[in-house]
Amino acid sequence: MRLHKTRTGGEHVINAFAEKLELAKLSPEQFTQVLETLHMLGETGAGIELSSLETEVLVDVVQRASREQLKAIADHPELRSAFLDEIFRRMSDHFVPERARHVDFVVAWRFTDGDGEDGFDRFQTVIEDGVCVSSTDLARTPDTTITLSVDDFIRMATGNAAVAAMFVTGKVKVKGEYAPAVRFSGYFDIPKPSGA
Repeated sequence: MRLHKTRTGGEHVINAFAEKLELAKLSPEQFTQVLETLHMLGETGAGIELSSLETEVLVDVVQRASREQLKAIADHPELRSAFLDEIFRRMSDHFVPERARHVDFVVAWRFTDGDGEDGFDRFQTVIEDGVCVSSTDLARTPDTTITLSVDDFIRMATGNAAVAAMFVTGKVKVKGEYAPAVRFSGYFDIPKPSGA
């Protein structure tokens, strides 16, 4: 491992570890083994969990990861779920209420190749009264439904993909109101990848 430029000071051991990983030298299988180990340590209460990874470091890891490595996360049942849960958990942390003034809507997310109904994993994000909440509770009627792959979502949610290009190329499919889907990322302060 070679030391990358430290952006966060590595306040938590997992940040320093992630910053030092040379992802280009890891196969997709090795990459998922590293993440499996970190996830397992978090599950056992060892004090090292993905939720401790600073968002800036997560964005940087996604930027440095290959498409094959991100696809390996999407294809791994536990890591897929852990990454989706983690990204949706962070949405409320990075939500900027001032940008969403007078905006109330419900987005249903459908992720391809899932274990849920009709082969999709599903989440819902509600932006209402200056608050953003995401969960697997699908009780609300969506204004728009967004369908995409988990690996594309990870790239999009971390600012590592051009959202407009994903719409144009059909990687993101929208059913219902189009405006909330197009404007969605503008309601969040997402850290920029280090190479951006």
